[in-house]
Amino acid sequence: MKLKETLTAGIALIVILAFVAIWFMPAGLREAPPLVGKTLDGRTLTLEQLRGRPVLVTFWATTCPSCIEEMPHLIELYQEYNSKGLEIIGVAMAYDPPAQVRAMAEQRQIPYPIVLDSEEHIAREFDNVQVTPTTVLISPEGRIVHYRLGLLDMPKLRDTIEAML
Repeated sequence: MKLKETLTAGIALIVILAFVAIWFMPAGLREAPPLVGKTLDGRTLTLEQLRGRPVLVTFWATTCPSCIEEMPHLIELYQEYNSKGLEIIGVAMAYDPPAQVRAMAEQRQIPYPIVLDSEEHIAREFDNVQVTPTTVLISPEGRIVHYRLGLLDMPKLRDTIEAML
């Protein structure tokens, strides 16, 4: 009888630990949510189209000083690594008027696609993003490997990207 109770308790513990492990799964093992949106030039862009490439998704706003501060670094990153496989997608927050987003993208000469998240679908899918900048790096296999609120640590980000290319 004691053996049966011990086995039952052991199995229950394993099941509980499995659920806890899945719940607290590290970002590198978590599948990126779907991203589908319209770019400023009217194209539909999806993460699925970019499968096989590392993708940096950056949530930003025209009224966010930190977002504006990191734009030149993101542009430089795109220019340096896009030909090697990196894609960057800028996601404009829902509260940003599209005309204002378009004007800033033109003024700053942002070369990577900007998606308008006018109904907050993308922000909700990515852990309900509320704070900008928020940056998510997705591996070529479609897994989240880096999730950052606030300004980027560019040297660390570069190292992570280079390891994926």
